[in-house]
Amino acid sequence: MELSVLCRGAFTKLGFAPKWGDVRISDRPELADFQCNGAMGAAKVTKGNPREIAGSLKEILQSEPIFESVSVAGPGFLNFRVTTKVLSERIEEVRTTAMCGASPAESPEKIVLDFGGPNVAKPMHVGHLRSAVIGDTLQRLFRFLGDEVVSDTHLGDWGLQMGHLITELEDERPDLPFFDENYRTSQSSESPVNIDDLGRLYPLASKKAQVDAKRMERSQRAVASLQSGRQGYLDLLKHFIDVSVTALKKDYAFLNVTFDIWKGESDVNSLIPVVTELFEKKGLAEKDAGAVIVRLQTDEDSKEIPPLILVNSRGGTGYHTTDLATIYDRLTNEAFTPDRIIYVVDQRQALHFEQVFRATDLVGLMPENCMEHIGFGTVNGKDGKPFKTREGGVLKLADLESMALNEANKRMEGTSIADDVTDGEKENIARCIAVAALRFADLQNVRTSNYIFDLEKFTSFEGKTGPYLLYAAVRIKSLLRRAKRMGYETGKVTIESKAERNLAIILDRFSRACLNAREKRSPHILCEHLHNLAQFFSALYGTHPIATEQEEGRRVSRLTICEAVLKQLVCGLALLGIEVPERM
Repeated sequence: MELSVLCRGAFTKLGFAPKWGDVRISDRPELADFQCNGAMGAAKVTKGNPREIAGSLKEILQSEPIFESVSVAGPGFLNFRVTTKVLSERIEEVRTTAMCGASPAESPEKIVLDFGGPNVAKPMHVGHLRSAVIGDTLQRLFRFLGDEVVSDTHLGDWGLQMGHLITELEDERPDLPFFDENYRTSQSSESPVNIDDLGRLYPLASKKAQVDAKRMERSQRAVASLQSGRQGYLDLLKHFIDVSVTALKKDYAFLNVTFDIWKGESDVNSLIPVVTELFEKKGLAEKDAGAVIVRLQTDEDSKEIPPLILVNSRGGTGYHTTDLATIYDRLTNEAFTPDRIIYVVDQRQALHFEQVFRATDLVGLMPENCMEHIGFGTVNGKDGKPFKTREGGVLKLADLESMALNEANKRMEGTSIADDVTDGEKENIARCIAVAALRFADLQNVRTSNYIFDLEKFTSFEGKTGPYLLYAAVRIKSLLRRAKRMGYETGKVTIESKAERNLAIILDRFSRACLNAREKRSPHILCEHLHNLAQFFSALYGTHPIATEQEEGRRVSRLTICEAVLKQLVCGLALLGIEVPERM
C-alpha cells in the first residue's frame, strides 16, 4: 500500500492521474520485488512515450529510502526492489500489531448485512451453505476493517409454507385452541409441535396442495388470515419460529456462522400498510387486475423490468412487499440507520432485488446505489447440476455436516494426526478439519461462479484446501513449541535468503488482500493470499533449518518470521470463519 501511495504521488507530480500508480508484486521476482505498469496506460492517454514517462518516474522515486533500486524495463515497466530493513520492519509490524499488518478501510460504513435467509419449518440444505459462509465471512471482514455491521438472517416465516403448516396441523389436531375463531391468547407457552413435526407436516401439505386446488386455496386463505392478524394463527407462528430457530442455530453453530438478530418477514407485518401508503401518496401505486402494483420500467431500460406487486389480487403480500417493509424498518429503527444494506443471496434472485432496490429509490427511502445484492453461483454435483443426494433429493445441511465429519475422521485414520490427544481433542480436531474443508472450498471460488461439490477433495491435506492451511498453521505452532522447550527465543529479523524475502513480501500483501476482498465483496481474494502465504512458508521450511539452525542470529530471525506467519495465517483463517487447533 505504501508503494502505491508513493507511486501515485509521482504520477500526480508529472501531471498524470494517480490511478496509474498502482503497484503489485513483480511478475519477474528474480528481477524485482514489485512493479508498476502505469506508464503504458498514461502514455496511451496522453500520446506520450512510456519509457520516457517511466524514466521520469524513476528520477522522482529512486531517492525514497524505502527502495534499494528503481529501474525501467521493456516498454515502460517500472521495477522496484525494497531494502531488507523495510522488509524486516514489516515482518515485525505483522508480528506485533493487532491487525497483523492490515490497515483499516479509509471510509468505513454502517452496514446491515442480510444473509442466510432460512425458511421456518424447512430444514436447511446444501443450497443454504453459500449464503451462510459468504455472508458470515463478509461480516467478519467488514468489522475487522472498521465497518459497523448488523447482521440479520431474515427468516422466511410469512409465506405459503405457514398456511400449509397451519392447515395440516388443524387436520391432525383439530382440538388445539389455536383454530377456534374466538381464540384470543394461549395460557401455555409449550409448543404443540417440535422440529420433527414441522419437517413432516410441511411436505405432507405441500404434496396435497400440488394435486388438489381446493387444498391449495385453503392454505392460501390461512395465509391471508394470518397476515390479517388472526391471533390463533399468530400464536402458532410464534411456536413454529421458536422451534425452527433452535434447530437453525445448531446448524449455523457447526459452521461458525453467527447473526446479530433473527428477524423475519412476520416482524414487519404491521409496517406493510405504512409502506403501501408511502407509494400511494407518491402516486406510484396503481390498481391492476385487482392487485396493487408499482411500475418500474423506464425508457432507458434495455430489458423488461416487471412491475412490483405490493398487494396481490387475494389481498395478500409477497416477498417484494415484506422486503420493502424490512428496508423501512431498518431505516427508521434507531438500532439500524445504515449507510448501506447488503443482501447475500443466490444470483438467481437478481431481478427480485433490482425491483426492490428500484422501488425503494423511487419512493425516496434509500438511493438505489446504497443497496447491494451480492449474488453467488450454485453448489453442483459432478454432473454439473445443483447438488442432490443419491436418491435425487436436496441434501440437508445437517447431513452434509455429518458427511464432512466422517470424511475428516477418515483422513485422520492411519496418520499421526491426533495420536496423543484425548477423545475430546480428537473430536475438536475433526470438527476443525470438517469446517475448514467446507468453508474454504466454498470461499476460494469466485463468488459468482458455480463449483463442484467433492468432499474427498475438500478434506485433503494437499492442494488448495482448508485442511492444508490448517496443517501449515499447526506445523508452525509445533515448531515454535519445540523451540521454546529448547530455550530458543525470537528477536531481530535479518532477511538473507530469497525464501525469507518472498515471505516478507507476501506478508506485506495481507492488507491489500483484505481491502480488495472488502471492496469487491469477494472472499476468494483473501483465500488466495492465505494459500500463497502457506506455500511460501512451506518453501522456507523445506529449504532452511529453523529451530535446528546453529547460527544464533539466523535462528532467532527465522523463528521470528515463523511467529509473524503464524499470526497472520491464524488471523486470516479466523476472517474466513476457520478455527486453528493447537495440534493435529
